[in-house]
Amino acid sequence: MVNRRDFLKQMALASAGLALGSTELFGAERPSAPKKRHEKVRIAYIGIGNRGQQIIEEFSRTGMVEVTALCDVDLDGSQAQKVLGMYPKAKRFRDFRQLFDKAGNDFEAVAIATPDHSHFPITMLALASGKHVYVEKPLARTFYEAELLMQAARKRPQLATQVGNQGHSEANYFQFKAWMEAGIIKDVTAVTAHMNNPRRWHRFDASIYKYPEAEPLPANMDWDTWLCAAAYHDYSSKYHQGEWRSWYDFGMGALGDWGAHILDTVHEFLELGLPYEITLLHEKGHNDYFFPYSSTILFRFAQRKGMPPVDVTWYDGIDNLPPLPEGYGGSEYNADIPSTNQGDTPRATLNPGKIIYSKELTFKGGSHGSTLSIIPQEKAREMAGRLPEVPPSSSNHFENFLLACQGLEKTRSPFEINGVLSQVFSLGVMAQRLNTQLFFDPRTKQITNNAFANAMLAGIPPRKDWEEFYKL
Repeated sequence: MVNRRDFLKQMALASAGLALGSTELFGAERPSAPKKRHEKVRIAYIGIGNRGQQIIEEFSRTGMVEVTALCDVDLDGSQAQKVLGMYPKAKRFRDFRQLFDKAGNDFEAVAIATPDHSHFPITMLALASGKHVYVEKPLARTFYEAELLMQAARKRPQLATQVGNQGHSEANYFQFKAWMEAGIIKDVTAVTAHMNNPRRWHRFDASIYKYPEAEPLPANMDWDTWLCAAAYHDYSSKYHQGEWRSWYDFGMGALGDWGAHILDTVHEFLELGLPYEITLLHEKGHNDYFFPYSSTILFRFAQRKGMPPVDVTWYDGIDNLPPLPEGYGGSEYNADIPSTNQGDTPRATLNPGKIIYSKELTFKGGSHGSTLSIIPQEKAREMAGRLPEVPPSSSNHFENFLLACQGLEKTRSPFEINGVLSQVFSLGVMAQRLNTQLFFDPRTKQITNNAFANAMLAGIPPRKDWEEFYKL
């Protein structure tokens, strides 16, 4: 157990290092062997069940991959069997470190679909090993981890990086870009983002005072590797099979899960960067262990490049709907959103999405690749003849990554773009966890009003034998 005094002492240098920008990771960088152009990209998959299975099937549909290795800490679990059957000749590993050590010459790219807390060490090792990286969102769980990953990718411009918010390769991305360039979207002052569907932790008891009791470990599961650098927890089914998303120690809650699918284009094309204020306006079910039943978080972004300041307000929770503007109309559901392994949960009254307020126009949009519409309908009809043509996507998100591995395209959601958004979400999660308001200096990347929160930028110290991934 790390007490508050030790926590502040141990993380002071790490959090201060955010402003120093040091990029000396793992000592000398491992050289990558010269690669020949392949008709197919040789790829290894890390995390092959649930969401991992979904992205593996998406990569398969491209016809552009040669699968050489599979890695999952729970290879005997039912969730892994379909992919194992798809690629019976691929080498198999439970520990991703052994994958790189023993089969590193067999692949040039990796796709990572593991719990949020393990994204950082796996991705950092992949970059240090000279591999192109596709990793599910959020990029990292803590502010500091995202900073280090952006630095590591910046040092290796020859490597393609892609974060799995597939809306960056769908209609919303190209529409937003075209409408910005045509001056349709301009002078945005406020954004409402909402995700009000039921979540796993809504059935938990917020009065808990300890972590779940230990349960027998599934046969042959590598629990130590599952934990990675996180503080030790006994195995519990309440952490496994997607349940990790509920807990501060392992996941990023509704904000980290859905934020990238709702706010990604807003953040990129409005060039929001990092906020100067993060205020928790509402929270229900606050506790020290798992995410609140509902929350409202205000992120305030300063003026940028002649664009006005922007307030982004996030709403989650089934009983925490945002106010809707006059003429909002219905709430359309995007049928292209990938299914989850939570079973059939009822959809909320208001489907996940956003409302964008500019000085002249108001827009509403959904999640993932959903396009924007102008509201009310009378204004949309008036603007119809002035809207620019939106170009189609040259490739879907998975093809885009593979083409980037071959040097034929650039990825649309590289670490340099998505990493900052991941940091925004980590600040929001800190406000949820501490149930407080934070003042943040985007230039020094320090929290100025709360020493404990400032230390939390780096997260708790890694477990023994995992320190190498964080060394500066």
